[in-house]
Amino acid sequence: MKSMLFGLAFLLTASTVLAQDPPKSPRVTATGDNVEIAYGQPSKRGRVIFGELEKYGKVWRAGANKSTDITFKKDATFGGKPVKAGTYALFIIPEEKDFTFILNSVTGQPGAYDYEKNKDKDVLQVKVPRQKTASTVEKLTFSLPKGSLVFEWDDAKAVVPIKI
Repeated sequence: MKSMLFGLAFLLTASTVLAQDPPKSPRVTATGDNVEIAYGQPSKRGRVIFGELEKYGKVWRAGANKSTDITFKKDATFGGKPVKAGTYALFIIPEEKDFTFILNSVTGQPGAYDYEKNKDKDVLQVKVPRQKTASTVEKLTFSLPKGSLVFEWDDAKAVVPIKI
């Protein structure tokens, strides 16, 4: 009888786990020359992103779920500032006319919730102009064409020069 109850409990637990929906914001990775960025990829879904969902002047995790991680396989410059090879948490402070990109040495942070207690671990901050996209970008997207990190979501685009 105990083994039958155990088996039934196991089947119920397994079917519950298997029936769960995939996350709304999957974790994706963009790869470039000696640089890689892994992030949770949220969708716009009819929302106003910057200024409403992500408030101006507030630190944002630059993705969904846990903080976005950027890995430099060699020493580099990011926005003209030196950065050592390694993995960093990437945060963004959105503004109407520019974005500030922040590299922080504490990876895997639960969003921007712990940023304040880890801000002393910032490696660098780079401010770049906010550009308009040609059309609305539904899913947050980072790409790494040669020599830059390109961020696009909703109607916003920002480009940070990278030199390896």
